[in-house]
Amino acid sequence: MNLKSTPNNLAKLEKIFEEAKYILRYEKGTFNSGYCVLEHKKVVVINKFLNVEGRINTLMDILPSINLEEGFLTPESQKLYRQVLDSKDAEAAAGETPTSEPETE
Repeated sequence: MNLKSTPNNLAKLEKIFEEAKYILRYEKGTFNSGYCVLEHKKVVVINKFLNVEGRINTLMDILPSINLEEGFLTPESQKLYRQVLDSKDAEAAAGETPTSEPETE
């Protein structure tokens, strides 16, 4: 799933975290991956120097890895959440297929 890099789409992703009772913070730090998730405290810290596209991609990477209760999400957020999960599943499935053809003699 390729979400356009707009502030509106970033706000929609941020809303999912908010509805799931996660605290989303943008701070500077030494993040190897651009983010840090403190699961037991429900805090997600994103590198504040990422641009809108980087923030969107990072939030989409994090969503499948956190435990959130879909029942707390609004219908709009549930739809976007499922799209993100489905796209990550599709990417994972595509990554498992061999990229090169077997050699024949």
